[in-house]
Amino acid sequence: MSSTLTRPAETGASRETVAPRRRTRIFALSEARWAAAALVLFLVALPLNLTGAPSWSWGPLFAAVYVTGGWEPGWAGLQALKDRTLDVDLLMVVAALGAAAIGQVLDGALLIVIFATSGALEAIATARTADSVRGLLDLAPATASRLTDGGGEESVRPEELHAGDTILVRPGERIGADGRVLDGTSEVDQATITGEPLPVAKEVGDEVFAGTLNGTGALRVKVERDPSDSVIARIVAMVEEASETKAPTQLFIEKVEQRYSLGMVAATVALFVLPLLFGADLRSTLLRAMTFMIVASPCAVVLATMPPLLSAIANAGRHGVLVKSAVVMERLGQVDAVALDKTGTLTEGTPRVTDIRPLARPGMSEQELLRLAAAAEHPSEHPLARAIVDAARIRNLDIPLVEDFASTPGDGVSAKVDGRTVAVGSPTRVLADDTGHPVIAVTAGLEQEGRTAVLVTLDGAPVGVLGIADRLREEAAATVAALGELTGTAAVLVTGDNPRAATRLAAEVGITDVRAGLLPQGKVTAVQEMEREGRKVLVVGDGVNDAPALAAAHTGVAMGRAGSDLALETADAVVVRDELATIPAVVRLSRRARLLVVQNLIIAATFITGLVIWDLVGTLPLPLGVAGHEGSTVIVGLNGLRLLADAAWKRARLTGDQRQ
Repeated sequence: MSSTLTRPAETGASRETVAPRRRTRIFALSEARWAAAALVLFLVALPLNLTGAPSWSWGPLFAAVYVTGGWEPGWAGLQALKDRTLDVDLLMVVAALGAAAIGQVLDGALLIVIFATSGALEAIATARTADSVRGLLDLAPATASRLTDGGGEESVRPEELHAGDTILVRPGERIGADGRVLDGTSEVDQATITGEPLPVAKEVGDEVFAGTLNGTGALRVKVERDPSDSVIARIVAMVEEASETKAPTQLFIEKVEQRYSLGMVAATVALFVLPLLFGADLRSTLLRAMTFMIVASPCAVVLATMPPLLSAIANAGRHGVLVKSAVVMERLGQVDAVALDKTGTLTEGTPRVTDIRPLARPGMSEQELLRLAAAAEHPSEHPLARAIVDAARIRNLDIPLVEDFASTPGDGVSAKVDGRTVAVGSPTRVLADDTGHPVIAVTAGLEQEGRTAVLVTLDGAPVGVLGIADRLREEAAATVAALGELTGTAAVLVTGDNPRAATRLAAEVGITDVRAGLLPQGKVTAVQEMEREGRKVLVVGDGVNDAPALAAAHTGVAMGRAGSDLALETADAVVVRDELATIPAVVRLSRRARLLVVQNLIIAATFITGLVIWDLVGTLPLPLGVAGHEGSTVIVGLNGLRLLADAAWKRARLTGDQRQ
């Protein structure tokens, strides 16, 4: 008789938890305040000007519009000019002043108002992206209760904690640092860090994370990492670092922008000087030249690239995927091949009891076999021992206290349980002299299936065998299929495990190309072979042995929850909650961001080309030119911010069939 242990069914609707959000108040931004002031002044002056009121009534108001709406971009432009950089902000202010100089005061003021409003919208958009990053900081508590050597307690900021400190976490408080429970039991809501939908029971020896929410019990926690090294600190640091980088497309645009701006100024001067040489009217010539400079300015082009990429980075960060730079976000959408590690990536990375095989003898059931094994293994710290004890707890078995516990490395453990001697260990060691015992066939069958067989004896006689294996992640098969659909090629398994275990797991997830028994350099070689075929390879791994392959790949993604520090540092992106399904989602999000960049460039180029041709061939009114130019900038900016919405992530999580 045998059985296979499965994970208990989750109760309640699963939920996807994201970091709480902070929203910057609009008028906390200076750009918004000055733009609002300019708009109000313009709206007061406009009817006075249009109804023929004396110039002294509306003139000072328009002058105030120029000052309130134009001083910030004008000053920024002068600072850039000091560094020998031509800023489009300065060109807009010059154009407005030029319009005023030839009597087009209303048109110049309109340009200032629209330009200031456009700048305010851009500042708000940037702040919204930053809000998504800073919202992660809300996960950390403001203070922590540190216990002193004399038994006292002091309230300190989390950043003042150090590895080795002991903190007290009361019911309902957020945990101030990554550490391990020294005393107490409670349930901790870890959803913001690990993605687990239900609170997790914590007792002595269990690990807890900074920013997670304690339940109804009190915990004494020993700090194991400095605050700067905590999981939540890494999240914030990596997302902020990503926000400061520039993608290749953006760098190319900025390189071209300076040359374009200089050419545009030269064209403006030519458009003004040449007609005058042929006797053209000064006012109309200057107005045409000013209009040209406005509509030809590359504001929308400059804004085309970064908002979509930064929005995608912020959205992915809220949902547990840390993309380290805009470069990485752009590269993720380019991958066309995938290489996956096995242990800790496709599997959970921790051994689990998968089979319980009691031998036919009176009173020996699955429950009793597991109870005896768990009791004997309870004092042990071996990973297989923890797997057996966890299996007994899942089944709510009563684990009795033991006596005379003994552990022999390589052999197993033994202890007295209810007055009888129970031993748990390697079948080959225990049955070395009895090769014909029936339990040998059971053991061989489990090992053939890729399990680790553990023999249980009672008073020296075999009573059953437990099968232990690293359990496959629930979403592994779906993720492999989704990545295959996205890249157009089948995924490859690269692992240091033995070929038999690797092939068995690969069959379960639908992988046919298995490269097993690889040392770290072997994984690098496999990746390089794929890249020599012209592939842009995405490598997913978690361990130290995966770090070289992560570094060699076009893009490397590390599993963050149990990933080694080296893998986390080497990888281009980190899956904090170990949700495999987020990997194809972030690839789709990257491709969506790249599509929006292309859309933005097309929108910007269309507006600039159309308005420039209109101004050169016909007569483009200055207000219409201003509205068209600034309107395109606003459209491009807002289009890029679409990826900040949760709906963008939810759509990225859908498979091809679900999106249709």
